[in-house]
Amino acid sequence: MKHYYILLLLFVIYSCGDIQSPKKTPNIKSNQVVNQKSTSLIVLGTIQDAGSPHIGCKEDCCKDLFSNPDKDRQVVSLGLVDNNYSKKYLFEATPDIARQMKALLRDDIQNNNELVDGIFLSHAHIGHYAGLMYLGKEATNAKNMNVFAMPRMKNYLETNGPWSQLVSDNNISLTQIEKEQPISLTPNAVVTPFLVPHRDEYSETVGYRIKGPNKTALFIPDIDKWNKWDKSIVAEIKKVDYAFLDATFYNEKEINNRDISQIPHPFIIESLETFKSLDYKDRKKVIFIHFNHTNPVIDLNNEEAKNVLNQGFNIGRINDIYDL
Repeated sequence: MKHYYILLLLFVIYSCGDIQSPKKTPNIKSNQVVNQKSTSLIVLGTIQDAGSPHIGCKEDCCKDLFSNPDKDRQVVSLGLVDNNYSKKYLFEATPDIARQMKALLRDDIQNNNELVDGIFLSHAHIGHYAGLMYLGKEATNAKNMNVFAMPRMKNYLETNGPWSQLVSDNNISLTQIEKEQPISLTPNAVVTPFLVPHRDEYSETVGYRIKGPNKTALFIPDIDKWNKWDKSIVAEIKKVDYAFLDATFYNEKEINNRDISQIPHPFIIESLETFKSLDYKDRKKVIFIHFNHTNPVIDLNNEEAKNVLNQGFNIGRINDIYDL
């Protein structure tokens, strides 16, 4: 009987710990170790361009973060690692690029260079290319960092300062890419850009299909609305193993100081409705990313996050690793 009460007490303590720990939120987890003999994607950031806390923000979502920053709130980026060929790449040059490159210096990554072998840009909005400034002579003074860019994006960097100085000083070397034209980085890693509708003031906007030896991922951090695309996002999800998708706002109620129609993105509630025909296997592929600082799903304990997870979808978390 004594042993029974001891076991009962241990069960109660363990159960209470489960309730209180945010790590027990039923999100489908990725790996935490990079495959030593294969190709992997690493989530290096999940936040919208301007970060969190957001400049000038007075709301509850930001107020404690100015004095107590959350190191996991970095601007959206993926790392691509091919350990067989000792190569590593970044998707997006964010304002957090210094920390994101440092995050790819790990014992389980077979490449100990401080800088990556190349950077893929999606478009000319600040969170996606402004990190290039740290490659210039005021910072690391990089030597011919390979930057993959679409034609308008490439021309914008070449003809507008301060970016043009990076080109003329050979800090970066621009490689023009074309829509639907695959780029073979290694025998294990192939990247294909495709156009998506977005606010293209200075460049076109692309997503990427990232193919490894065994699996394929979609990376679409920015798009106006799914129904504006000439492809079916539901069909595209079914073709891949992972889909990292724009989830900037949970719904239209988050922004009350700007006209949200001027900053279109698929609301998460819209995506959930669009994706409702997906079966459980395909829902597991969806990993929501690119969260505005106001988005309640950043906190996995919020009801909005639980709604997403309970429907079988995933919420991107920094340092999660996905084998390709």
